[in-house]
Amino acid sequence: MLGFMSDLPEPDRLGEFKHPRETSTLYGHSHAEESLFDAFMSGRMHHAWLLTGPKGIGKATLAYRMAKFVLTYSDAEKAHAMGAENLSVTEDMPAARQILAQGHPDLLVIRRPVDEKTKKAKSVIPVDQVRKTSGFFGKSAGAGGWRVCIVDSADEMNANSANALLKVLEEPPAKSLFLLVSHQPGRLLPTIRSRCRQLAMPALSSSAMDQVLGANEVDLGGDDIAAIDVLAEGSAGRALTIASGGGLELYRSMVDLICQLPRPDIAAMHGLADKAARRGAEQTFEILIDLMRDWVARAVRQGAGGPPNAEIVPGEAAAMAMLVHGGNLDRWVEVWEKIGELATRAEALNMDRKLVILNAFSMLEAAASSMTQSA
Repeated sequence: MLGFMSDLPEPDRLGEFKHPRETSTLYGHSHAEESLFDAFMSGRMHHAWLLTGPKGIGKATLAYRMAKFVLTYSDAEKAHAMGAENLSVTEDMPAARQILAQGHPDLLVIRRPVDEKTKKAKSVIPVDQVRKTSGFFGKSAGAGGWRVCIVDSADEMNANSANALLKVLEEPPAKSLFLLVSHQPGRLLPTIRSRCRQLAMPALSSSAMDQVLGANEVDLGGDDIAAIDVLAEGSAGRALTIASGGGLELYRSMVDLICQLPRPDIAAMHGLADKAARRGAEQTFEILIDLMRDWVARAVRQGAGGPPNAEIVPGEAAAMAMLVHGGNLDRWVEVWEKIGELATRAEALNMDRKLVILNAFSMLEAAASSMTQSA
């Protein structure tokens, strides 16, 4: 069961959009769903599954779908008798209702806790969260006998948490099911990966992305939808964040400044930084940093011989080609890393967000100057 107070934010919820447990449709991952369904129906259900792939593509949604299914149909015989053809479970089923209400006794969700005073989620999943599995698996299960544990995301465990989870995975209780969500499985302990059956989920196709945006009532013009499709890179979560947080406007303002490198408009730069640093604009700041790092990453890929990037802002393609042509790509990789480190440090130390944005642009300026001087 979950222990969150109703007035606390959920660290795994994307803004005002539906939480994965509330999402009734999974787009673009029929193969992954079929793998879980077939394993259950054939009686060859592995006790631990590692759901991997880019962030925001539906891994947690699949985990909750599987949890609802297992806790509704205790075995394949019952699922056959009730005509189950996939993992879909209607919301009026008792198990689904309890999961939606975060009150199912046989479902444990491990995620980053939220500080009741600051209303902010911790940066990692501490070991005490994982230790809840001892009491959870030690009690008697409900009528179906299954107990399900979702870890979202496993990447956010610290060393102690990972070792605590490993102990449970090594000696799994009967009829236990672990569903681990991971965006970067290479960062997990090899021993954890070896005890899980890995289910790789790819980035979403453009058509699946359009379905997700439509289902979430994102109403934008065709050009804007196409731009979001490029920037999201197959992540529905990222697409929704950009669409709802004014991401396209931020991106266009940012690229206008990048196109002026190494001498951007100082007043415009301060204006953009002010917008991202104002009180209550945490999401705007996070989106801008993410878009900036993504622009650099795409420029590096193009400079390393990758295909040309789609142009969203007039002059963007020329600017990207000029900045990375014949240059030292290691310098741009370093910029990408330093901007990420700066943003992480800013969050931990509650630094002035405007200063963070200006420092990030300063890194871009310095790199662009060195490229143009060496050209």
